[in-house]
Amino acid sequence: MKPVFLIGYMGCGKTTLGEALARCMKLRYVDLDEYIEGQQGMTVVEIFDKMGENRFRELEVEALSEVAAMTDIIVGCGGGTPCHGDNMALMNRAGTTVWLTTSPERITARLLLPEQKCKRPKINTLPPEQVLPLVCQELQARTPYYSLAQLQFDSTDIETGPATARTALRLASLLRSLC
Repeated sequence: MKPVFLIGYMGCGKTTLGEALARCMKLRYVDLDEYIEGQQGMTVVEIFDKMGENRFRELEVEALSEVAAMTDIIVGCGGGTPCHGDNMALMNRAGTTVWLTTSPERITARLLLPEQKCKRPKINTLPPEQVLPLVCQELQARTPYYSLAQLQFDSTDIETGPATARTALRLASLLRSLC
């Protein structure tokens, strides 16, 4: 099976749903940021700090090209991955792209969870009342890129383990119907 690329804004459920989807379909899950971190031996935050965003984006394209050549894999992309270079064209050629969607309010609630906020450099220093406006602004700017995905899928119902499993089954069924 060709790769499945999960795209969408941070907090939309790419990791949560991606891991459940991989288990459901008996495929491997790869988080693109973690893949880059493994190759570089440092976190994405450290890469940004030490090498800058431009270098991170170069590393991201290299990593995306590598995982795009793999089979039987679910790839959780960074929220900005589709918005740079020809990444969407690459993903659409190599496999199936799925834009995970949910409301800005749901995304914000997820991002404000302490275990999430601390690992999100873009929001970890923002007061809570500034997160929703940022989410809305960035979603609007990124929608033209995200909308190039081959599928759009509602990832709202992933707040509990059973709900995530049900949602993963629905997405797996949809993906299998395309094969």
